Amino acid sequence: MHTIWKGTISFGLVNIPIKLHAATEDKDVKLRNLHKECHAPIKYTRTCSECGKEVTNEDIVKAYEYTEGKYVVLDDDDLQKLKKEQEDKAVEIIDFVMLKEIDPIYFDRTYYISPNEGGSKAYALLRRSLEDTEKIGLAKITIRSKENLAAVRVYKNTLVMETLHFPDEVRDIKNVPNVPDETKVQEKELATAKTLIEHLTADFDPEKYTDDYRIELLELIRHKVDEDEGVTKQEQTNVIDLMEALEKSIEKAKPKKTTKKPAKPKAGTKKAAAKKPVKEAK
Repeated sequence: MHTIWKGTISFGLVNIPIKLHAATEDKDVKLRNLHKECHAPIKYTRTCSECGKEVTNEDIVKAYEYTEGKYVVLDDDDLQKLKKEQEDKAVEIIDFVMLKEIDPIYFDRTYYISPNEGGSKAYALLRRSLEDTEKIGLAKITIRSKENLAAVRVYKNTLVMETLHFPDEVRDIKNVPNVPDETKVQEKELATAKTLIEHLTADFDPEKYTDDYRIELLELIRHKVDEDEGVTKQEQTNVIDLMEALEKSIEKAKPKKTTKKPAKPKAGTKKAAAKKPVKEAK
């Protein structure tokens, strides 16, 4: 299992060298965008919004927009130094609380915690302490340049870390539109609703819930592959027949035939004089 973070976690005088591993994975079926005509993948390039030039990673700097259209550029060295200072800090459990006190809206991502070299005994001590007290530890940790509030708890004999949103990251419910105020509910309707809830109540078994859309989409893809409906990128060839293209090129290269008009005779020449009408003598 890939390690995404290494460090120590501590509570009191106990320090545990640990590793973090992603506990979940994205199972979404990734669909590519292809050019309809030649079935080649579409490229998305990064361009400057001002001059339109394509830019590389070396041409990009980090900046913060402090007011519309105005930015302060942050130096890579400063950011790396700040990141290093945060990541070098040990993860210290600052409080122990009951899990039920944390609303699920605060939970973000889950990571498995494994002990690093020499940390097995301290790891087992923290795990047993959390199990016996039925509490979780609250700590702060910096992962990928972002400081997170985190909950350390036990899941199936393994310590896990749940990153939590800070309170200012949770939007105010007062901004949710069209939420009704307390309205009077008919007792009969309430009793029927409660009966329905009781009827549908069951023990939580995660194995019985599946992503039906993803399963059906994969079945559709398999069917198309089995029916040999796959497409491949077409080689870059001329759409027009080669001979036709050559003939058109030759025709374009030929000099155009033009009918020359006879030049107008210059004044004073014999031809010009001959063409002049002779005035009749009176």
